Amino acid sequence: MTIDVNASADWRAGVIQDFARSELFERTFHEGMELVEETAGYLDGAGRQASKSLSRDAALAYASESMRLTTRLMQVASWLLVQRAVREGDMAPNAACEDRYRLNAEDKRTEIEAELRELPLDLLELVDRAERLYERVRHLDRRMYVENAVEEGPHPVLSQLDRLKQAFGS
Repeated sequence: MTIDVNASADWRAGVIQDFARSELFERTFHEGMELVEETAGYLDGAGRQASKSLSRDAALAYASESMRLTTRLMQVASWLLVQRAVREGDMAPNAACEDRYRLNAEDKRTEIEAELRELPLDLLELVDRAERLYERVRHLDRRMYVENAVEEGPHPVLSQLDRLKQAFGS
């Protein structure tokens, strides 16, 4: 089975444009931008104050988690801004397919669970919300940009039925 590269690119461009114009994009965009603002406010205010009372190990875990959190949110915000640029006609859908706009692979936590338990609850809640948002956006990214267009081929069950009909002369 051969895949027509132009048809695949046209399919993908359509998927990208449809998503960029969707209610799902609009909700995800607003959720992402609000979470970025909320996180920035927390880390610059209450989070900074809370981190001062942590043990040395917990303070290191706090610094690591807050950097990881802001990195994740910036990746999500960047991805969402690319989709908005497509929606507004500032970027062609095919340009949005470039690897530099893809979300990075999973990173692994290095903190010890006990240190995470010492972290402020507000930070842990922001981390959890950011992770859930990141995973949703990552799923969208994979579906829209990484997975290939499904090439319509013969239905496997129907083709087997056709073979049976030919074999038995029905």
